[in-house]
Amino acid sequence: MRRSSPVSEVQAAGSELAQAHFASLLAFEADCWDTHQAIIENTKDFVLLDVRSPELFAAGHLPTATNLPHGRIVERNLADYAADTLFVVYCAGPHCNGADKAALRLAKLDRPVKKMIGGVTGWLDEGFSLTTDTEDRAAP
Repeated sequence: MRRSSPVSEVQAAGSELAQAHFASLLAFEADCWDTHQAIIENTKDFVLLDVRSPELFAAGHLPTATNLPHGRIVERNLADYAADTLFVVYCAGPHCNGADKAALRLAKLDRPVKKMIGGVTGWLDEGFSLTTDTEDRAAP
């Protein structure tokens, strides 16, 4: 008798359910590679928010990012952005839930939002560099 592995012990979802699930993930998440491509091709149609502390931002952040720690995401600090502005949020990495907290705050403010999966850790894992460019700014 052939034993099943822990992977196949629970049957995979059917095609329709799998399609709905993975399409849903893409509505909530962006990855490091796509974010990088948008930046280098100058097709960035979103605001990239680094939701870590100002100290961590200053030590190194993604190019073109704006620093707005997740606890400071309030309507007053978003006033300069159109209501339909897409925000892509990131934090330190998979071990950090700051991006989730930021995404939740933005969603509660009725702002379009995606989380960049992997955060800084994922960015570096892809071989991309951080910057300390002072032209990138802190949000109000």
